[in-house]
Amino acid sequence: MKRREFIGLVGGAAAWPLTGSAQQARGKIVTIGILAIEPWSPIDTFRRALHDLGYIEGKNIRFEYRYAKGDNERLPELANNLVGLNVDVILTWGTDAVLAAKQATTTIPIVMGVIGDPLGIGIVTNLAHPDGNVTGCSLDSAELEAKRLQLLKVVVPDLSRIAILFNPTNRYMPLALQSARKGAQVVHVSLAVYEVYDTTTLDAAFVTLTTDRPDAFLVPADAFLVSQRSRIAQFAIENKLPSVYTFREYIEAGGLLAYTPNYNDLFRRAASYVDKILKGAKPGDLPIEQPRGFYLSINLKTARALGLTVPRRLLAGADEVIE
Repeated sequence: MKRREFIGLVGGAAAWPLTGSAQQARGKIVTIGILAIEPWSPIDTFRRALHDLGYIEGKNIRFEYRYAKGDNERLPELANNLVGLNVDVILTWGTDAVLAAKQATTTIPIVMGVIGDPLGIGIVTNLAHPDGNVTGCSLDSAELEAKRLQLLKVVVPDLSRIAILFNPTNRYMPLALQSARKGAQVVHVSLAVYEVYDTTTLDAAFVTLTTDRPDAFLVPADAFLVSQRSRIAQFAIENKLPSVYTFREYIEAGGLLAYTPNYNDLFRRAASYVDKILKGAKPGDLPIEQPRGFYLSINLKTARALGLTVPRRLLAGADEVIE
């Protein structure tokens, strides 16, 4: 399988007084707070990467997990709870979780495993030198939604109207929608927006989609939506709707296409950020990095169920093909 390598923003790190190294030398057990909407598999990669760097759970590191279980409104409370524990670093991912952590503390270092657009949201003002207490990895969201629509158009050339599921409670969504609209202009399709933020509105969207009959749909990155991936993927198959997604988990659930960053690589790099910070680096001096690679996953079983033939050139460039 082929991999496409994207060159990310990289740079060095200026160090402040080596308090982290001194603390570890005294045998302190450091505490990493983990804040997110839901658990996610790349966190296992993060823990393994820290282990490889010499951090052994129960010996010199421990983790405090705070998950909002799909309820964005709980994130500020959970962030404040971690701050109250005086954790050494907070690892988080997703726009709302990062914002909650940033609002809860200006002193505890915050490492972003991944976020859509920290500049657009206002979390930082400079990727190369973010200042403050936040650093980590971000996505080039303006390009990704357009790329997903292009891939969908390759599989279904006569597309003209694409539905997009939109969660208005997610502060990243307006940026994703703006990006998708730009991408739609490039591939000459129109977008129809369907608001979804809980199971009731998802049910309503399914009813409306059945009536409206768009040619396909796009699902941007959102914690609630990915928690409903099995229902969404099954609905797409039953209604003969080609679909493209932001997470590989959708493909495992029966989705057609996913174009994603290498999230495991991003979380390995998040571990590297944490290591540097614990050894004395100042978060604001650590440049925010972009993904190095992107992955195309295709579910051929779903393509056959939809009556679609995936072009060979697309299959040849895929990183994963589910038969």
